[in-house]
Amino acid sequence: MWDRNQMASRAALELADGMYVNLGIGIPTLVSNYIPEGIDVTLQSENGMLGMGPFPTEERIDPDLINAGKQTITELERTSYFSSADSFSMIRGGHIDMAILGAMEVSEKGDLANWMIPGKLVKGMGGAMDLVAGVKRVIVIMDHTNKSGDSKILKECTLPLTGKSVVHQIITNLCVFNVKQDGLEIIEYADGVDRKKIEEATEAKILN
Repeated sequence: MWDRNQMASRAALELADGMYVNLGIGIPTLVSNYIPEGIDVTLQSENGMLGMGPFPTEERIDPDLINAGKQTITELERTSYFSSADSFSMIRGGHIDMAILGAMEVSEKGDLANWMIPGKLVKGMGGAMDLVAGVKRVIVIMDHTNKSGDSKILKECTLPLTGKSVVHQIITNLCVFNVKQDGLEIIEYADGVDRKKIEEATEAKILN
C-alpha cells in the first residue's frame, strides 16, 4: 500500500505546467514537495498567498509565513500577498485550476464530506465549500478506510456534505479512482494491492 508521501507524490503527477492549484489541509500539503521537475505550478492559499514554495528546512522556518492550515511554508521570488477576500474572489471566480483536498467520506457520485463530524468540535468551515464550487478540477487524497476498517468510499455519504458531484479523482492508499457518472473506475493500483482488496475496502460501485 502507499503511505502519505506516496499518495502525495501520485497526486503531484496530475499537475500540469501553468496551473494555479490550492492544496487542502493534511496529506494534500505534502504535494508541494513532489511537483515534477519541469512543471511550473503556482500554489494559492485561502489566507492570501499566491506562489507558495515547499515546506522549509529547519534553518529557513519563518513563524510569520504560514498556509491556511497554519503550517510554516516558504515563499518564492514571485510570491504575492493579499487579503483573504481577494483570495476567495480568485476561488469563487473560477481562476484556480485544481484543488487537492482531504476527505472524511466520498460517494460513488463524487459527493464530498470533509468539513465536520456532528458532535465534534468544528473550528470553522474553512474554504472547502468555495473551492469545490469554484475550481475546475477536484482531486481527493484520503485513506481508503477509517481506523475501524470501514470504507470511506461509499454509495452515499453519511456526514454533512461539502459539495455534491464535485470530486473528479480519488487517490487512496490502495488505488486511484476516476469518478464517472455511474460509479468509480480504477485507473491505478497501489504497490501490492489487487482488485479483491479494493473491493473488500469499498462500499461504492466499482465499474471495471
